[in-house]
Amino acid sequence: MIAWWDSLDSTVKILYFIAIPSTLVFIIQTVMAFLGGMEGGEGIATSDTSGLDLDGGLDGPDLGEMPDAMDIDDVQFGDGGNPADFSIMRMFTLQGVITFLMVTGWSSIASISAGAAPGMSILLGVVLGVAAMYAVAKLIHASRRLTENGTLDVRNAIGCSGKVYIPIPAQGKGEGKITLYVQGRYAECDAVNMGEETLRTGTSVRVVDMRNGVLVVEEDKE
Repeated sequence: MIAWWDSLDSTVKILYFIAIPSTLVFIIQTVMAFLGGMEGGEGIATSDTSGLDLDGGLDGPDLGEMPDAMDIDDVQFGDGGNPADFSIMRMFTLQGVITFLMVTGWSSIASISAGAAPGMSILLGVVLGVAAMYAVAKLIHASRRLTENGTLDVRNAIGCSGKVYIPIPAQGKGEGKITLYVQGRYAECDAVNMGEETLRTGTSVRVVDMRNGVLVVEEDKE
């Protein structure tokens, strides 16, 4: 082993010093990613009994004079999944840099071992490294889009039917909760009632609006 190492050109030795550590770090990153150690948090979790808690309870403020949330011209919504959100700076993450070093190192070593000139080999390695770094950045971006697209957007609940879970006071004088099926899952959401009567547990309701992130419902008499 020592004789083999001593026989190497100084350029190749430097490339090995780059390739081997970066490969080890890459392996550690991959293992951590599979174990869930690379990302923290999963956004909003919803289920049959615990879902979207939209700030407030039964003793909330009078919501009767809240602005209509359908007039949301001044509010920008986004799921972070627009392809335009991808920029060149997304390439310069820890994963991207490690991938660049690993691919550049090994591809340059392979090219030199095949008999190519060191300068051309390193140039080829850099090109391949940049391509790999770009591919990793796009992969991470795409995975985050999938995660974000799976997050519940309560605006999609408008027009849906549900059941009252916690009674909803009349005339917007407090919040209750409803359960409904939206975006392919059952969710529990805060809601207000602008009608004249309290909506009691088990009452069928329909979502007619959303105000300041709180669903507005009315009794579904159909």
